Parts: sequence; structure tokens; C-alpha cells
Amino acid sequence: MKSSGKLPFGRKLIAAGLALGLVACQSVQTTQPGVVGVDRKQTMTSLLPVSQVNGGAEKAYQQVLLDARKKNQLNRDNAQLARVRRVAERLIPATTAFRNDAPGWRWEVNVITSSEVNAWCMPGGKIAFYTGLIEKLQVTDDEMAAVMGHEIAHALREHGRERASQAVLQSTVLNIGAAILGVGSTAVDLSSTILDITFNLPHSRQDEVEADRIGVELAARAGFDPHAAVSLWQKMGQLGGGRGPAFLSTHPSPENRIKDLQVYSERVMSLYQAARKR
Repeated sequence: MKSSGKLPFGRKLIAAGLALGLVACQSVQTTQPGVVGVDRKQTMTSLLPVSQVNGGAEKAYQQVLLDARKKNQLNRDNAQLARVRRVAERLIPATTAFRNDAPGWRWEVNVITSSEVNAWCMPGGKIAFYTGLIEKLQVTDDEMAAVMGHEIAHALREHGRERASQAVLQSTVLNIGAAILGVGSTAVDLSSTILDITFNLPHSRQDEVEADRIGVELAARAGFDPHAAVSLWQKMGQLGGGRGPAFLSTHPSPENRIKDLQVYSERVMSLYQAARKR
């Protein structure tokens, strides 16, 4: 008998299982634990290497800058831009405490004119600060370092890649199901996924706690007072009826977050004191 060339449904399921095995997630240690002791292993798909994620972030970041430039919202105040970049220049070398490759990333730092209280760091070190955060909160340099350290920590921990991995795996499962059923597939546009992750999908509470703790250590190592993270959150809590800005909506309650920041700020005080002596 001649074969029809089509696998029976049962064999398709076996093939689907094998395909899923090929894209199975790996347990990854993205960073060193540092003094703050962040040592959770993360799950990443082998289909999404760091280089691919960073390339997608580069494309997404340039699109954000292009849109801001068209609206005359990009780097309008040279003094303000210089201030933000000075803070970043002190923080970036401190990232080596968590991963040796980070200081060599293709870092970019820009300021977007917007009333929105916001800041973010895409994978690979693509940073944006919004004037609304700087002006509405009247942040000190130490408080600016607290925000930036927190956002850089997301990039160091590859939280974006972790969430993009989930999106890719979901797409893979859908595509395998579509192949079994003989219908069309669903593709993932990585740059669009990173934009969605950056602007629309909140970080998990676990991600935010990790970023808070790593952020205070980065600030301390760079010679910024880590206690500024507490005063920053107090200012944010007063904004918008105590709930804080939208980009922090998934953080723990203000009371628990302040308690945690107080504990970890004290833990890294010796690093701050040593940095101040240099």
C-alpha cells in the first residue's frame, strides 16, 4: 500500500510532543546574587537567545525614539538630558557586580518630554526617562538613581526575555495545534512583543521585588544613597491618591515595599560608604 504522506492523528500528537521538547525551556542563572541575594533561576526558551531579544529591543527602542522625535518630544532640554546621563554613567559600571557582560552593552539613555510619570529600560540597556517623573516628583539625583537602578535591574535579570519566552512558547503551542488541525499559524513579532511588554504588560510582583533589591545595590555601589529609594516611593505614593504611577501598579503595597526597601538599603550601606570614599 502507498502511504498518503499524512501522519495519523496519534502520531501527530507524538510529533507535537517531540517538537515541544525541542523548544523546552531551560533554567538560567542570569545574574550573580550580589549582596542583596537575588538568586532565583529563571526559565527561558532556547528559541529566544539573548542576541535575538536585544536585537528586537534595539528595533523597538529606535521606533520609540523616532516617534518622540517626530513629536518634538526627544531630548528637548540639554541640561536635563546631561543630568540623566550622568546618573546612568555612574550606575552602568556597577552592573558588573551582577553580570560581567553588562557594562559592555550598547547602552542608550534618552529623555522624552511627557507628563507621564514613567521610566524604563529595555533589554540590552535601552533607557528612557520621562520629564513627568523628573518634574512632578522633583527627584534628587539619588532618587533618580533609585528609579534608574530599578529599571536597569529588569534588564540585568532579563525579565523582558523571560516574559517574551512565555509569549514565544504560547505561539509555538498554538502553531503545533494549528498544524495538527490543518489551520494557519501564529507568528511572534519580537520587536512588537518587546514594545507590548515595555508599555502594556506589567511586571510580576516577583520581578518588581527583585528589581527593587538589585536597584538599591546598584545605587549604593555607584555612590548614591540607597535610602533614596524609600523617599522616592513616598513621593510616588502621594501621587494619584496614594496609588503611585501606573508603571508601578504591580508593586507590593506601599507599606510592605517601604519596609523591604528599608531592610535592603541598610544591607548595602557599607557599599555606599565605600563608594563615597573613592
